[in-house]
Amino acid sequence: MKVKKLFLMLMLAFATLSITVQASGNTQPEATTEVAEEKVYESRSIGQMLVSFYDTTGLKAIVQPQDGITNGQGQEMSIFAQSFGRIMMFIIIGVLFYLAIAKNFEPLLLLPIAFGGLLANIPIANMTSDHGMLGIIYNMGIANEFFPLLIFMGVGAMTDFGPLLSRPKTALLGGAAQFGIFGSLVGAAALSQYTGMVDFSLKQCSAISIIGGADGPTSIFIASALAPELLGAIAVAAYSYMALVPVIQPPIMRALTTKEERQIVMKSTRKVNRLEKLLFPLVVIAMTILVLPDATPLIGAFAFGNFAKESGVVDRLSNEMQNSLINIVTIFLGLGVGSTLASDKFLVVETLGIMIIGLLAFAAGTAAGVLMAKIMNKYSDEPINPLIGAAGVSAVPMAARVVSKVGSEEKPGNILLMHAMGPNVAGVIGSAVAAGVLLSIFK
Repeated sequence: MKVKKLFLMLMLAFATLSITVQASGNTQPEATTEVAEEKVYESRSIGQMLVSFYDTTGLKAIVQPQDGITNGQGQEMSIFAQSFGRIMMFIIIGVLFYLAIAKNFEPLLLLPIAFGGLLANIPIANMTSDHGMLGIIYNMGIANEFFPLLIFMGVGAMTDFGPLLSRPKTALLGGAAQFGIFGSLVGAAALSQYTGMVDFSLKQCSAISIIGGADGPTSIFIASALAPELLGAIAVAAYSYMALVPVIQPPIMRALTTKEERQIVMKSTRKVNRLEKLLFPLVVIAMTILVLPDATPLIGAFAFGNFAKESGVVDRLSNEMQNSLINIVTIFLGLGVGSTLASDKFLVVETLGIMIIGLLAFAAGTAAGVLMAKIMNKYSDEPINPLIGAAGVSAVPMAARVVSKVGSEEKPGNILLMHAMGPNVAGVIGSAVAAGVLLSIFK
């Protein structure tokens, strides 16, 4: 009996406690109830599941763009950039693929750049965010300007300064070709100030101007430092014009020279001894220390690569710089640059202005080199073929090959390749010096 009474009392106490807890639970915020309800699975029909799947597709993101959608950097994208902008970028990327594969125009860089652009324009995936693959690549080597320096190191290891050292005066041709850089700087500033088509700051004009030197790594280096928002357009313009050297340069070379000048046969250069080649990168570094320390990152990486090659005691390191290192970095550099080709960044009026300025700058650099070579030929004791002046731009070794090709077409058997390599490697140093000057201005 006592046990029954005790059991009834416990049941009564439990019932009372349950009522109290339920009453207090009714006072909790509605959000808690909603969260609990969200966790409850609701059965859906096949049609509802298909609709839910469609909502997560890139097709809907392109066909039915919405306000408030952001890119990988958290910036809001326009309706145009989400829809027709992406479609236009896919077409542009297709053109880059065509140039790289069908026309063999700088495929080592155009192909990864184009593929990076393809990935950057895929909706929803957010490949360019800080945690996306392209965002990680961009932050680890382009935002901090590291990849271009590694490229310069590899280029230095592949460069032979023998043609330049055997005829030092050809360095003037490499310097003259840099007129395209400073000429385009003035042109970009004038276009921005007087036409109203674009609104470039002086820093942006400086970043754009490097395109005139036809030096892709230097263009990326300067753009990352001075105008990262224009990096994609600048990189694509720089490498596109490097790839189009065989198309752009020959008409300019022929227009500024006579047939007799193009047929000039140059004398063989002297043989440069090993000590000269070994000391040259150290001399370049010493001049950089004394005159333009801001150019040290580019010139220092370039000189180290060349010094390792000429020393003859670290062939393993030199070979790695020339092959594995530069190949791996080229992949990352291309994909990282391609990440900046998102529709909301690339399809702007400024991009068209950059492409136009870059083309004029590259043409001006080529013309300045040819005209300087004509002047040198007039006052030189030894004949100088003015065509080699076109190799003063930094497109190594394509510009030198184009010069040799045009020269052999005018006079079969006239090989100008080694003569053109002098101005060509001088142009690499010249563009790095120009970059250092621009950096020092805005320091």
